[in-house]
Amino acid sequence: MINTILVIGGAGYIGANACKAIKMSGREPVVFDNFSSGHRHSVKWGELIEGDIRNEAEIRAALEKVRPDAVMHFAANIEVGEGEKAPGAFYENNVAGTLNVVRAMLDLGLQNFIFSSTCAIYGDPESLPLIEDMPKRPVSVYGRSKLMVETILEDMSRAEGLRYAALRYFNAAGADLDGEVGEEHDPETHLIPNAIKAAAGIGKGMKLFGDDYPTPDGTCVRDYIHIADLVSAHILAAEHIHKTGESLQLNLGTGNGFTVKQVLDAVERAVGTPVPVEIGPRRPGAAIALYADTSKSKSVLGWVPEHSDMDTIVSSAWKFHKRVWKLD
Repeated sequence: MINTILVIGGAGYIGANACKAIKMSGREPVVFDNFSSGHRHSVKWGELIEGDIRNEAEIRAALEKVRPDAVMHFAANIEVGEGEKAPGAFYENNVAGTLNVVRAMLDLGLQNFIFSSTCAIYGDPESLPLIEDMPKRPVSVYGRSKLMVETILEDMSRAEGLRYAALRYFNAAGADLDGEVGEEHDPETHLIPNAIKAAAGIGKGMKLFGDDYPTPDGTCVRDYIHIADLVSAHILAAEHIHKTGESLQLNLGTGNGFTVKQVLDAVERAVGTPVPVEIGPRRPGAAIALYADTSKSKSVLGWVPEHSDMDTIVSSAWKFHKRVWKLD
């Protein structure tokens, strides 16, 4: 069994949830983070090494100190709009930084690498649901940076013995079921926390981008995966590549799509008040619908999402935000 896992970006939303899940599974997480977007108060379940993946010496020193059985990598620039404005920063962190990690791993004889990828690598799909072997045509700098890394990992696996799992997220959502770790982005751009904030009367109302799509209620359809289900798949993937020596590319979603209005209805049920909404134009390039085919992740890992119905996702987020915003 894998025992020690270095969690790069372990102070962020997904990374901190992963650290808790790793600890609760009887394994030992070690956090590596530069706190560019993560939070020190989220480092609760393992040792902290402060550093930056863009600094090859810092990540190499951390890997040499810990000698982990596996590395989980969550430290990416993720805001799509920022990537379009400053692509160099995205490529420096997401691509060059990741290359620093895997090169140092291989130099030290470490092989097991779990990569936080994205469904954005598929671009605008020709058909749904999205299957792992579909064409990859990302339409954003963010998506292109992730696809570049997947290509690097594939080449280094073939030529240098790296074992990796590229886990292609759909919409990570919700909060730790105990209410300890949730979304605290600044600025917050994700639908569910912003909808909860609006319904709770904090800040401005929600802006809904487009209500004229060819969907049942006119709003976009997306696949939401509860954070607890997402991080459980990472542990299963780490064990799988460790035991089999195989590398993987897997979708992590549910296969179910929810419209934006369905999400807002779930927020109203959880908070008890409607979400004030202002209708705006569609975002340029926004897909009508995106949802996963998850048969491969289920068959390979034996992974089945357990907490990803929309009411559980939203109620867990509301539990977390009530605590953080002191609304109890």
